Amino acid sequence: MDKIKVGVVTASDRASAGIYDDISGVAIMETLKEYLQNEIEFLYRCIPDEQKEIENALLDLSKEGCDLIVTTGGTGPAKRDVTPEATEAVCQKLLPGFGELMRQVSLRYVPTAILSRQTAGICGESLIINLPGKPKSIRECLDAVFPAVPYCIDLIGGRYMVTDESVIKAFRPKGK
Repeated sequence: MDKIKVGVVTASDRASAGIYDDISGVAIMETLKEYLQNEIEFLYRCIPDEQKEIENALLDLSKEGCDLIVTTGGTGPAKRDVTPEATEAVCQKLLPGFGELMRQVSLRYVPTAILSRQTAGICGESLIINLPGKPKSIRECLDAVFPAVPYCIDLIGGRYMVTDESVIKAFRPKGK
């Protein structure tokens, strides 16, 4: 079974300054460990909400061979929220369906989900997914979109992901 490389980027001025612990980045890693049977190598970054820093982190993680890069934070309408702009700047292809589905799922829980600007895209041979900042929302959004992630990774030439089907089932078209 392939070892999977996953980049995790937390965009937070306060967490990167050590004002509080990054529980969101930890929530992403814990969730992915539950989802995948593969061994996972996490490459973690906790950085300020600065577009150039986020872009550089995404590009570096892609160049380091991450199959999947998951971000948390910086997806709202506030002036410092620039994660979607950084993601769009480094991606060759955008996958707006990810953000559409995550907002749809989040709207079941909070009316402010319409303020979220999460997106996803392809950077080199990496799939980048922007997630919200709260651990509960991270899980809800990942539960919604992750069934499509392994096949997307297949299509862009990444390593083969095997899910724990008792937790989450990946969808791959028959014969794939």
